[in-house]
Amino acid sequence: MKPAAFAWERPASLDALLDRVADAQGHVKLIAGGQSLGPMLNLRLVEPDLVLDITGVPDLRQARVEGDALVLGACVTHADIEDGRVPDLTGGALQRVAAAIAYRPVRNRGTVGGSLVHADPAADWVSALIALGAEVDLARRGERRRLPVERFVTGALDVALRPGEILLGVRVPARPAATAWGYVKHCAKIGEFAHAIGAVRLDPAAGTGRAVIGALEGPPLLFADARPLFGGRIGPDFAARFDGQAADAALLSAGLADAVARHVHVTVLARAVAQAAKPTPLPLPEAA
Repeated sequence: MKPAAFAWERPASLDALLDRVADAQGHVKLIAGGQSLGPMLNLRLVEPDLVLDITGVPDLRQARVEGDALVLGACVTHADIEDGRVPDLTGGALQRVAAAIAYRPVRNRGTVGGSLVHADPAADWVSALIALGAEVDLARRGERRRLPVERFVTGALDVALRPGEILLGVRVPARPAATAWGYVKHCAKIGEFAHAIGAVRLDPAAGTGRAVIGALEGPPLLFADARPLFGGRIGPDFAARFDGQAADAALLSAGLADAVARHVHVTVLARAVAQAAKPTPLPLPEAA
């Protein structure tokens, strides 16, 4: 099957893009790498009247450090991160996640912004950036705002974009050297969509941390305060204190009734915790 007919334009500046989105009639879609939108167009799951190619907007391709945060433009590719062409304030966490996304041709074209806006529950960036405490910058003509990623991703394939609004980029806070990071995904084979994702960002010295269970049927399950997963305390011995029953109970409360599925998710999260307890360098995300 081929896409239904649509118009194609390539704005050359951010202001021109925002004006075009605001003034356009009918259904408008933005495209960068096309790794999500392309198949949807071919299957006619979406039939836009206008497709706007945003790769010609320089602002969306930039990566920069602002204070203690890394700002990645929406059109930064997975390969840009994997190959170290952008700064990394996360001690290699971003690079390791990027390197395990699908296959190299996908990473060459796929973008951080496209992944977040598509909001596939199995997408790596959705879970990883929530665990890292990242935020998104959003804009429409005459207005800008910022949201935590966990508030931006509202459901499976659903995000909190307002009419006429686009994703400008994502802000990833620096990861202090003492902060432990673990990210594991379960796939049938390497390169395929994940069936379960576990991610943790833990600071044993401060006794704080975040944990995420991803690849659910809806948005990732976030433990903004991960202490209940560790018997109420996150210390240097956090790996030994991980409580799988607490994670299982949270999944059950979130509506996951299948005990086998819960077991897989809890096991993957436990592997992420064990990975976080290992010394650097960080291993690539596991595929089991």
